[in-house]
Amino acid sequence: MDKLIAQLLRLYLMPDAAPPAALDGQPPVALVSGEGLSRAIVIDFPLRSEAGPERHWLDLCAVANTLQERFGFPAPAVSVTGDTGYRLWLSLAEPLPEGDIRRFLAMLRDAYFPELELQPNGQVQLPPSLNARSGKWAAFIHPGMGASFVEEAGLEMAPPAAAQLAFLEGLDSIGKQQFMDALVSLKQAETPAAPPLQPALAAAGATAAQEGLLLQDASLEDIVRHLHAMNIEPTFRHVLPSGRSS
Repeated sequence: MDKLIAQLLRLYLMPDAAPPAALDGQPPVALVSGEGLSRAIVIDFPLRSEAGPERHWLDLCAVANTLQERFGFPAPAVSVTGDTGYRLWLSLAEPLPEGDIRRFLAMLRDAYFPELELQPNGQVQLPPSLNARSGKWAAFIHPGMGASFVEEAGLEMAPPAAAQLAFLEGLDSIGKQQFMDALVSLKQAETPAAPPLQPALAAAGATAAQEGLLLQDASLEDIVRHLHAMNIEPTFRHVLPSGRSS
């Protein structure tokens, strides 16, 4: 667990943030400092029942792939909230003003996703943690498994710490200049209605997963192969919603 906390500090918390003594049971963590700076862009994708049961997952995939394809951002982390939603986690190498983050997401929304809110979440409970309302666990997940949670976005049991660690330790942060270049490019864009990238590209497969793109329909074999490559034995009874076979 100490290694998992170290990864959360490396990726998402401010340099002077006190490390949490534990994760589950801790109060929500403020991602924005008193000076208005943040090292994390955390975006909520709640269930949108009027748009269809899978729409929030497809929205997350489209946003994540657009950020990687258009701006070269490193692959983000993905989590389930333990309730009905997903979260996208982007790490910043250096603290940036919250105002710049909000401007970036607002321009990204206007250019590609006018139907979404795309607001940064300034206070979150760090995964893995038990959602008190649903009784299910919020946790980081393998991106290819996201479609398995469209009905219940939570785990029945606490996830193995080794798997949570593996989902984070290979992630990189967005450099300050990289972020500012993306901000400038959005400001200079003359055509605000460019179509978003598809969540799953035609020739995606396992190759896209290795490159960091999120897959809408990763096969179970792809997921198992990826976890085995990280020396993790998958326990799908812990991660698939109840009522589905493993």
